[in-house]
Amino acid sequence: MSQLKGACIIGQSGGPTSVINASAYGAIKTALDCPDITRVLGALNGIRGVLDDNLIDMGKEDPAELEYMKYTPSSALGSCRYKLKDPDVDDADYKRILEIFKKYDVRYFFYNGGNDSMDTCNKISKYMLKNGYECRVMGIPKTIDNDLAGTDHCPGFASAAKYIATSVMEVYRDCHVYDTGMVTIIECMGRHAGWLTAAAALAGIKGNGPDLVYLPEVDFDMDSFLAKVKAIYEKNNNCIVAVSEGIHDKDGTFIAEYASKDRAKDSFGHAQLGGLAAYLADACKKATGAKVRGIELSLLQRCAAHCASQTDIDESFAAGKAAVENAAAGVTDKMVGYERSYVDGKYNCAIKLFPLDVVANAEKKVPREWINEAGDGVNQGFFDYALPLIQGSTSLKYEDGLPRFVNLKKVKA
Repeated sequence: MSQLKGACIIGQSGGPTSVINASAYGAIKTALDCPDITRVLGALNGIRGVLDDNLIDMGKEDPAELEYMKYTPSSALGSCRYKLKDPDVDDADYKRILEIFKKYDVRYFFYNGGNDSMDTCNKISKYMLKNGYECRVMGIPKTIDNDLAGTDHCPGFASAAKYIATSVMEVYRDCHVYDTGMVTIIECMGRHAGWLTAAAALAGIKGNGPDLVYLPEVDFDMDSFLAKVKAIYEKNNNCIVAVSEGIHDKDGTFIAEYASKDRAKDSFGHAQLGGLAAYLADACKKATGAKVRGIELSLLQRCAAHCASQTDIDESFAAGKAAVENAAAGVTDKMVGYERSYVDGKYNCAIKLFPLDVVANAEKKVPREWINEAGDGVNQGFFDYALPLIQGSTSLKYEDGLPRFVNLKKVKA
């Protein structure tokens, strides 16, 4: 493909992670150094920033300050949950995007997000191709849910997994302080894929893990669950359960919806979950008579930069860097992903590109063979998969005993 000169836009979308900015920084730094990219623009609040012409000039930022993005949680450019319509039904947004692209001579578009963000990326890419506007579009993955298809794992998952496993170990110690019994329910994120909840089991490697682990890959049976909790509590005077927010019964109804049938929905039509730990805690209290605590890890799972995996940070940076390098080399309509291998018995991660239409709106779930037969725990297959990803402690800098995060000037384009 011929050399292409022009500006680029980098945007972030969907739920943030503790390393999404490492990917954005990888893309921004590489784009600023790329001779074919004439200007590097950041879209504030994802695709909304493009539609609203709310763009900032990343070249006006202090390079030394930008480096702090690598260890700053959440989305430094802001995020959104905005669903583009099918262009064959309503192409108004696409016409506006093309208008903005032409205004700033944008020839490269990098979008940093999860499943729905890859759908947005795919739609924009196909629209530009259809309308003859040369623009290289690349998806940069992120999602703590680890459910993007194709790639071995997703940027953000490892750090969230490390935080969850660490937190479970700490909670375990706290729950075993007193001579009085206790049942503890720990709710982890994960609507249809249980990768994060499975990570709670990693705490068991150090002897401080949950007794039961429930993932949405297996139907949840309330009677069986309560019977197991009661038996474990009566035997050990303690029981710790890690449960995914997305567990459902055999009919597909979320257990979280048992407590309220009037759940709000987000812009993508997804039911807003949460409150599962409190619901199950109440059920366990009635069944056992024990002291019961429900803990919802909630946003802490995705913003705990202080507990991030350095492996995750480095790989996330590499994903953003690879997106720009491949686009400059002529690649378009792809998502950057990872391919795992073992060299002399050591874990190795290589960049691999995936077609956007393959990863958009597809979900990768925990393999059934990595879940035990009873459906209440995971086995060695998951441990072998996850352990290499959580290695290394973050190099996050501290000032006055507190984390030093990035502070962007956000100079409007």
